[in-house]
Amino acid sequence: MDVYSLFLYLSMGSGFFMAVTLGANDVANSMAPCVGSRAITVRQALVIASVLNFVGAVMLGSHVAATMSKGIVSVEQVGDPKLVMIGMFAALLAAALWMLVATLTALPVSSTHSIVGAIIGFGLVAGGPSAVNWLPLGGVVLSWFISPFFALGVSYFIFTQIRKNIFLQRDFLARAKAWGPRWMALTSVLVGFSFMYKTPFGKKLHLPLWGSTLVVAAFAGAIWLAGRWYTNRLARRISESVEGVEQLFKNLQIFTASYVALSQGANDVANAIGPIAVIYLMARDQAFVQQAEIPLWLLGMGGLGIALGIMLLGHKVMSTVGEKITTLTNTRGFSVDFASATTVLVASKLGLPVSSTHAAVGAVTGVGLARGFKAVDFGVLFRIVVYWVITVPVAALTSMLLYWLLKWIFV
Repeated sequence: MDVYSLFLYLSMGSGFFMAVTLGANDVANSMAPCVGSRAITVRQALVIASVLNFVGAVMLGSHVAATMSKGIVSVEQVGDPKLVMIGMFAALLAAALWMLVATLTALPVSSTHSIVGAIIGFGLVAGGPSAVNWLPLGGVVLSWFISPFFALGVSYFIFTQIRKNIFLQRDFLARAKAWGPRWMALTSVLVGFSFMYKTPFGKKLHLPLWGSTLVVAAFAGAIWLAGRWYTNRLARRISESVEGVEQLFKNLQIFTASYVALSQGANDVANAIGPIAVIYLMARDQAFVQQAEIPLWLLGMGGLGIALGIMLLGHKVMSTVGEKITTLTNTRGFSVDFASATTVLVASKLGLPVSSTHAAVGAVTGVGLARGFKAVDFGVLFRIVVYWVITVPVAALTSMLLYWLLKWIFV
């Protein structure tokens, strides 16, 4: 077996390992608010997240995967395709090991941070500073700062609107019946446009903007009608009280949590599959490639790994995001899910490997701040930020060490 074939098989294994660990860690971003607010059980959260992360990875994830594989390190600067394959394998293994350590200690770290830091570490030792594409990396780093504050602002706005339009009104149950389906319809608009412009089926339709808008509007209208029917039926069984409104949003929150899981799979599959795509294409051609088209079976493998990680270890980090930053109710959890998913889907559309961890934590902080600074545990928040900061250098250093060791053995 030649070096190309050897590292292709090794990288597929480490990429699957990476997908398992990021599924185990990042599941908190999609399902922690639901579990923290008692909308669903841990077991239900694991099943929903597993299925929808897989669907999002396979149907929506290809564009971001291309960004991860081609946008961080210039493989031509390294000089030898074998060294690039060894480096990408080292990056995958380093990121996966750090994610596993973080998961086992219940730390909500960013899989995006891990793989980007690991790829940078390999690029620096294999090709020097000139091998790192600093301009695209600047966009990635900028997204790390934008995503938590964007999600914070969206969740703050949504929860304050819920409080203003429902809880501060006299007939707040009737207001909840009116506003709940509207939020569902708005969520459907975002999901619909994502499917129209990012899935293979939607791209094959080649619909103009006005055509896509009509299709999405029809889909959102159907969701709005279904939401009205459902909320009216549910409202007959609940009381005119704050608890009754929370009970109504408990069911709506599951809808937005599913939306989060879908978008999370679309964005995070790149962290495991991007480097494998580079290795696969170089092993096939035994040369550098100009374009990294991501095979569907690779996306499927990544989605399967994410789903497996969620099922096996997904419960480990749920409590940190769902319970320790601030107290969540169903209306707050709804706001968190909507804000974090919107942030991740916008980033996915732009091809930015934004951290879903940042988006989720920013959204949870936003609903906490809507009730005042005392509602947020800034001690926990500070520790989470520290975890984010050390992830990049730890992954980079581990990747460097693995690359040097593997190069010494095989080259």
